[in-house]
Amino acid sequence: MESLSEENNSRFDTLLLIVALLLLVGGMGAYYGLDPQLSKLPRLGLLVAGFGGAIAAVYATNLGKQTLAYLVGARSELRKVVWPTRQESIQTTLIIAVFVVIVAMIMWGLDSALLYGVQKLTGRA
Repeated sequence: MESLSEENNSRFDTLLLIVALLLLVGGMGAYYGLDPQLSKLPRLGLLVAGFGGAIAAVYATNLGKQTLAYLVGARSELRKVVWPTRQESIQTTLIIAVFVVIVAMIMWGLDSALLYGVQKLTGRA
């Protein structure tokens, strides 16, 4: 009996996603298609209504509810993040910059040494 219910939910979700797509396309079509007949404000209202209807239709599906739960969870996790202070950010940036300069100098020295060695081996120096 449960598989029948899941199959109906799946069909209903697919139907709702199709309705959402039609609402979205319909709102955009009304915005651009009614360009000569209506001013911008009513067309914008139709676009927003289509977009809102599409969001409502997607939210009614299992996928929409799972997506909203994921976003709520992500937001709560984001609140738990301890962000560095300005001083910590500046110090970390300076440490990285110094490290990059040191590594660049080491690589320049290694490249120069290898170039010198190759020139000696090939008799160009």
